[in-house]
Amino acid sequence: MNLSLLTDFYELTMMQGYFFNCPQDRGVFEMFFRRQPFQGGYTVFAGLGPLLEALEGLRFTGEEIAYLDSRGIFKKEFLDYLAGFRFRGDVFSVPEGTAVYPNEPLVRVRGNLMEAQMVESMLLNFINFQSLIATKTARIVSIAGNGPVMEFGLRRAQGTDGALSAARAAFIGGASSTSNTLAGKEYGIPVSGTMAHSWVMKFDSELEAFRKYAAMYPDRCVLLVDTFDTLKSGIPNAIAVFRELREKRPSLMAVRIDSGDLEYLSKKARAMLDDGGLPEVKIFVSSDLDEWIMRQLIDSGAPIGGWGVGTRLVTGWNDPALTGVYKIVATNRGETFDPRIKISNQAEKITNPGVKNIMRFYNDRGQALADLIYLEEEEGDLEALIARRAPVRFNHPATDYSHFTLSDYASVKKLLVPVMEEGRAIGAGPSLKEIQEYRRQEVDTLDKTYRRLLNPHIYKISLSDRLKKLKTDMIRLIRDNY
Repeated sequence: MNLSLLTDFYELTMMQGYFFNCPQDRGVFEMFFRRQPFQGGYTVFAGLGPLLEALEGLRFTGEEIAYLDSRGIFKKEFLDYLAGFRFRGDVFSVPEGTAVYPNEPLVRVRGNLMEAQMVESMLLNFINFQSLIATKTARIVSIAGNGPVMEFGLRRAQGTDGALSAARAAFIGGASSTSNTLAGKEYGIPVSGTMAHSWVMKFDSELEAFRKYAAMYPDRCVLLVDTFDTLKSGIPNAIAVFRELREKRPSLMAVRIDSGDLEYLSKKARAMLDDGGLPEVKIFVSSDLDEWIMRQLIDSGAPIGGWGVGTRLVTGWNDPALTGVYKIVATNRGETFDPRIKISNQAEKITNPGVKNIMRFYNDRGQALADLIYLEEEEGDLEALIARRAPVRFNHPATDYSHFTLSDYASVKKLLVPVMEEGRAIGAGPSLKEIQEYRRQEVDTLDKTYRRLLNPHIYKISLSDRLKKLKTDMIRLIRDNY
């Protein structure tokens, strides 16, 4: 699909305005979000790979040009420009899988003002949704412990692309597999599935249905046991089939419970399986699960060995959108960029001006301590301070008088790195499995107080002295003039 028109209409009207008023001007935009989803302690950044692919392929064909011409507001000169349009900007980003926080610049786009403006909606569409789902999955996986989490959300996802994007993001977040076969093909995600109730209902008896299925898939046999009565028929019939199947030494035998009181049923099923001489048979559950339900089940001692999570994972459920935004932070006409700032009566909506990066500080155990947002022009001075392990001042992003000094740190990492130069992605990029592993390592750097589901500790995001001064001076100047 050509994604050139996957943009809000005002991006194109602004582009035309730039085309006739300042066609040579350049700009720097940054993407960030304003609050943590799910009232959590961190967000998993995702969606970068598909975004870079879309930017590389951005084209306006004759069909798109004809549609825009039919709107009656675009001039021929601008449409001719679009006919030859290619994205040739530079993109800096935190790596996919990084644990990130509100008001940090996560993606920076630098280029001609028209192209940097035009990609806003597309960028937010990719990053907001996939970061949301990767974060939800990471929360679920953190509760599941050693039990695999299988993403089962295809039929409840928000359309075709929502299903594919959710499967990709869920894998980054830690899902072991997906039920979405197309996502398996497109992204190399392991696919998994068992049976539906219709399989059991098709045959003359539940026992026959189980035997037929075991005959087809003797190596990995998972039987759905709640079609009629989990404890009176499903588990007894599964025990009979698994005893017959055991001689073939299958790699996996399991039952899946998809309804009812999962705590009660899983405990009773476990006892029946054990009494039947089948302690190796695992119990998988599904049925509108999320991290809160799973935590209750685990805390109650429910003997569950795997989780199928669908609707509440792929939709975000109780928090259906990441609050990501894309703002201009600098413009130029010559060689230097001048900072830009958005003012608001709400302090949290005042943007941080200038071209920036993030330095993450770690203690000697590799745990993340705090992030410092700083101006690119001060990077040399900051690195010199860090090289001699000098104390670094961290300023509250919204409160003038609040700050702290960090001196007990062992290492640092710069987060924004170049990923696209002049419209071409730099390198092949990591595999999805590598991104998943990086995400796991990132979350492991967080103290457990940031990872807890309820009232997590707030990670410190601060501004450097120079950035804080620039922001304060610009606010005062603008308010004095208006």
